[in-house]
Amino acid sequence: MFRKLHDPGQAALTVYIDGLAVSAEAGESVAAVLLRQEAGWSRMTPVKESKRAPYCLMGVCFDCLAEVDGVASVQTCLTTVRDGMRIARQRGKRSLTA
Repeated sequence: MFRKLHDPGQAALTVYIDGLAVSAEAGESVAAVLLRQEAGWSRMTPVKESKRAPYCLMGVCFDCLAEVDGVASVQTCLTTVRDGMRIARQRGKRSLTA
C-alpha cells in the first residue's frame, strides 16, 4: 500500500519484523516501516483477533502497538528505527506480569 519515494542507498538500516530482514531508513518510525510491508498491520485485538494497523501516527489511538526488542505494547508511531531492531506484531492480549 505504501512505498518509499527514494532509495536510502548506503544509509539503509536493517530491522527484523517477525524475524524477516527489512530495509529501513534512519529517522523513520517503526509504524512507517510496518505500513510499507505487504501485511501492514501491527497488532491483533485481544477479543476478536482483528488485525489493526497504525492509524493516527501521533500517539493518540494506540492501534500501532507492537513488541519492539522484547518490550510489548510499544507505540510504533513514536518509536524511531535502529539498526538491528527486532519488531514482532503483537497478537492477542499482553501479559501484565513479568
